[in-house]
Amino acid sequence: MKILHIDTNHPLLINQLNNLGFTNEEDYTASKDDIQKRIHQYDGFIIRSRFSIDANFIDAATNLKFIGRVGAGLENIDCDYAESKGITLIAAPEGNRNAVGEHSLAMLLSLFNKLNKADKEVRQGKWLREANRGLELDGKTVGLIGYGNMGKAFAKKLRGFDVTVLCYDLKPNVADHNATQVSLQELQERSDVLSLHTPETPLTIGMVNETFINGFKKSFWLINTARGKSVVTSHLMSALQSGKILGAGLDVLEYEKSSFENLFTNNDMPEAFKYLITSENVILSPHVAGWTIESKEKLSQTIVDKIKAKFC
Repeated sequence: MKILHIDTNHPLLINQLNNLGFTNEEDYTASKDDIQKRIHQYDGFIIRSRFSIDANFIDAATNLKFIGRVGAGLENIDCDYAESKGITLIAAPEGNRNAVGEHSLAMLLSLFNKLNKADKEVRQGKWLREANRGLELDGKTVGLIGYGNMGKAFAKKLRGFDVTVLCYDLKPNVADHNATQVSLQELQERSDVLSLHTPETPLTIGMVNETFINGFKKSFWLINTARGKSVVTSHLMSALQSGKILGAGLDVLEYEKSSFENLFTNNDMPEAFKYLITSENVILSPHVAGWTIESKEKLSQTIVDKIKAKFC
């Protein structure tokens, strides 16, 4: 079988596939149109997020048996159409779930302890102890929306704290010993912290809006290491200004391009983003929650293992 790789990944991916007898070709610069013209030559296709795989591309891939996405989600692929053509879809959420769990916890603890603010002030020669008095996580209730690989990983990290962990998911019976599954209404009534661990779907785009935010009984902290378009940033800004949201840790933003490699499609910076970057109770990172040295290797190994199990 012949595989085309269009994004760079850990070397073990190609090395191990070579050892399994696959023929691997790499093209990290050609346009989507150029690749589409020759995709019929390949049995397998490995991508991260360089471009979307739509119906036209799939129609051109007449010999394609699988698409491997070296990442957690498959939202850049027309999954229903690909599966209708008999193409196997392979993702690797197991590969970076631990990294996402750790990053979510790091953001939450940094917000509670004002670490970014305190660090900046000390570097400026300011020694403001009372202004940087923090909060403790113990005794709080953490609500997770989405309890798949990422949500479960974060809940596992929270086991070391005296916290109550609730989860809401569209699937029934996903709870385990780390979290109690509840209705969305109960989660909104009880949570001090909300952490998102959902894929990008029509249901989750714009999910965290004014109505949703005001549905929470208490003011709360928001962590988003999932998908940026789940949060309406202008509504988040208003909630931060009013105190309904006490602080936010955002690894993803609604302004990201679908490739996740760039932020804005033009030079106009939205007012809501200008507010975020000047807010002391907001922590931002560039979509790197699952982007560790270890996860790079684990993501590639997961793809190899799944291809091996299916096609060898």
